[in-house]
Amino acid sequence: MSKEAVRRIGLQFDDNTLVPQLFGEHDRHLAQIEEELDVEISARGNELVISGEKLKLKMAQTVFDVLWDRLTNGLTVDKEDVSAALQVALSPLDRGTRAIAKAALKEPHLKAKNKVITPRTPKQKEYLDAIKNNHLVFGLGPAGTGKTFLAVAQAVTMMMAGEIDRLILCRPAVEAGEHLGFLPGTMQEKIDPYLRPIYDALHDMMPPDQIAKRLAEGTIEIAPLAFMRGRTLSSAMVILDEAQNTTASQMKMALTRIGEGSRMIITGDLSQTDLPNGVKSGLRDAVEVLRGVKDTAFVEFAEQDVVRSRIVKHIVEAYEKRDKKK
Repeated sequence: MSKEAVRRIGLQFDDNTLVPQLFGEHDRHLAQIEEELDVEISARGNELVISGEKLKLKMAQTVFDVLWDRLTNGLTVDKEDVSAALQVALSPLDRGTRAIAKAALKEPHLKAKNKVITPRTPKQKEYLDAIKNNHLVFGLGPAGTGKTFLAVAQAVTMMMAGEIDRLILCRPAVEAGEHLGFLPGTMQEKIDPYLRPIYDALHDMMPPDQIAKRLAEGTIEIAPLAFMRGRTLSSAMVILDEAQNTTASQMKMALTRIGEGSRMIITGDLSQTDLPNGVKSGLRDAVEVLRGVKDTAFVEFAEQDVVRSRIVKHIVEAYEKRDKKK
């Protein structure tokens, strides 16, 4: 950054009780913004002085606007929220789209065990809205975009509100053929490793004792996709995770399980299929067949929607760049 390009802006925040949350413990949020935007931030009381290039100063202003809006709306700010605000600032959006993105990051949607969950990107807001307004939703895109977590979060919220009676979470076990026989242990011990990501998402939303109770009652069911065969599910939310590893026949079987008052969310990454060569992904087949079908929504995430961590975002971008060259 050349000295000629350096400018300064000053920001002042009118609620001293919220400033520590904005700055982060030991000013770690400020350090995160400095590193990402290549600016220098000096804090004194409830005031900031930011130094940097003109464009970077505008970006920093956007970041602090988003974070301050969250705090003044009663929401918290953590490292991931700072990353989401940085993403809004760094995205090549027009003014209207950026306003929508900023609004999405401060709009409370879902309550987890000990915090309010809000969409971290405009695409996540689109996804949550699609789940609320459609009976069949496809969440497509790379790892780290929140596809599974948000699906589980929305489903738990709907179950708690009495909008659905049951929550059924499933994924293909091992490979599309679901060959479990060679694995040691009981059937439950065999399938648990493949369902662990779903358990993890569920534990983020509910206390363990509530999960155990609902599993025992059958109001929450976690099972491999093969267990869905022959069933018709009414008044339930079905989440099919890692759907890129289904075959076309498995996908059709899953889709036709939807009964009266039921909904289904299907998540997957078409670039990550584990199917044998020459076997078409059931997810890809469904996307081609069901485009334009009433009450069906497709939400496609991209690398810019990765919120898991900065390194995951960079990894996804590197693979995308390699695949484009091919």
